[in-house]
Amino acid sequence: MVRNARRALLSWSSGKDSAWALHTLRRSGDIEVAGLLTTVNEAYDRVAMHAVRLELLGAQSEATGIPLWRVPIPSPCSNAQYEEAMGSAIKRARAEGIKHVAFGDLFLEDIRAYREQKLAGTGISPLFPLWRQPTRQLAETMIEAGVMAHVTCVDPRLISSKFAGRLWDHAFLAELPETADPCGENGEFHTFVSAGPMFDWPIPVQAGVITEREGFVFADLLSSTIVS
Repeated sequence: MVRNARRALLSWSSGKDSAWALHTLRRSGDIEVAGLLTTVNEAYDRVAMHAVRLELLGAQSEATGIPLWRVPIPSPCSNAQYEEAMGSAIKRARAEGIKHVAFGDLFLEDIRAYREQKLAGTGISPLFPLWRQPTRQLAETMIEAGVMAHVTCVDPRLISSKFAGRLWDHAFLAELPETADPCGENGEFHTFVSAGPMFDWPIPVQAGVITEREGFVFADLLSSTIVS
């Protein structure tokens, strides 16, 4: 813990951008990440949108040494329900002396504006440690630094469903169409991180069954403990 560090929650999707945001915040030297804030789909017991098993989410928490702040949401979930759930988490954060919530957003102005609007007047301010970093360069930097991530969800309207379950690596980037963002910032794909400088140890994981649901293609990731 850094003396006089500002305490922050980190919006944690289980994917590469939030993981790299953690690494960036830790290197800044003046932020203490007090919790990983994750929305969890109550119907499926999985990370919302990424569809990551809660066992794997817990393994990430253990590997970072940071406690999880689970935010349960229904499925389907209206904007009002989502905002009510997040509002409760923000009230708890304020009561515990947390001053910031950090996000791994890269360049979507409307998403940033939404977050800023919802936090306005709460006593908690947003942080965007990766904002406006060139995404091709950022992707290469993460991979070279040892980040290992699997693609958990693909929007087949934007990229081929064949990418589901793939390792997000140099070969993956080379095969992406030019219209796709290398970090998937436009929703092309979502990932689960199993290794990198933000973890104390790697999380053994493998891609399982590929399924299509609600217009998206999901890869069910399994840890070695689940497989055995």
